[in-house]
Amino acid sequence: MATAHTGQGLRQAVAAKPDPTADMVWIAGRTFEMGSDEHYPEEAPVHDVTVGGFWIDRTTVRNRDFERFVRATGHVTLAERAPDPADYPDALPDLLVPASSVFVAPQHEVDLRNAYNWWRYVPGADWRHPSGPGSSVRKRPDHPVVHLAWEDAEAYARWACKDIPTEAEWELAARGGIDRAAYAWGDELSPDGVWMANTWQGTFPYANTGADGYLGTAPVGRYPPNGYGLYDMIGNVWEWTADWYSAHDDPAGSCCSPSPRDRSIERGERVPRRVIKGGSYLCAPNYCRRYRPAARMAQPIDTATCHVGLRCVVRP
Repeated sequence: MATAHTGQGLRQAVAAKPDPTADMVWIAGRTFEMGSDEHYPEEAPVHDVTVGGFWIDRTTVRNRDFERFVRATGHVTLAERAPDPADYPDALPDLLVPASSVFVAPQHEVDLRNAYNWWRYVPGADWRHPSGPGSSVRKRPDHPVVHLAWEDAEAYARWACKDIPTEAEWELAARGGIDRAAYAWGDELSPDGVWMANTWQGTFPYANTGADGYLGTAPVGRYPPNGYGLYDMIGNVWEWTADWYSAHDDPAGSCCSPSPRDRSIERGERVPRRVIKGGSYLCAPNYCRRYRPAARMAQPIDTATCHVGLRCVVRP
């Protein structure tokens, strides 16, 4: 879908940007062990991956960062636009309005097999209004920006003269120099009782004790950094990566074989999906234990939610 900015306006905005590597961390290229054989099947098998050096944002993109981008370019996010009925021929008319997916905690135990027990498609929810009409990011400038579909993440990165990390780049950075460990900080979820990331404590989805200090998103940088000095690689919000979702052991593509996107369409997926990493404040011990570097999820590129954000990279 088209965005509100013009090509000339975007070029002028990009030209005015300072050094894109400011407040980024250099990750030296190397071969590392990616994935896990100990957790969810989509993380297996552990395999060696070689990644070149790159710069990566020290934190996730904040509301204040995204606001600067919107002011400079006039970008209108996917959640702020009404879907095209031609793209969703089976959708009810009252759903074809600007909206996004918001977590709403039920008041009691529910069937964990049905995510609609806690997800709501909320008209008026977007990056400015993360919980829907009446909510605002005005007093949360340092919280991670959310409700970004893939095209919004891509547009922000292009404006900032950056890129979205590949899954391998992201996982190498998240591990902080520790291969094979379950978590980005070692093998204990909360060493010495210290919460190392913004995750769910209690019983998902109806009882969050908030023992880590937050029930929703937290301002970036409130938890200890990993070994590379990066904040919130785990928890707080999921982060987009550039890779189309496929199994780790899918054969590599070639000029004569379908791309991962084509394979997803062949499998009957109407909307292709990209990999998101890191888990979020909704990941809990009893559900979605994906607060680990190896964890991965498939996110439809046309879907924005209240717990998916991004950070960017710059390659030499």
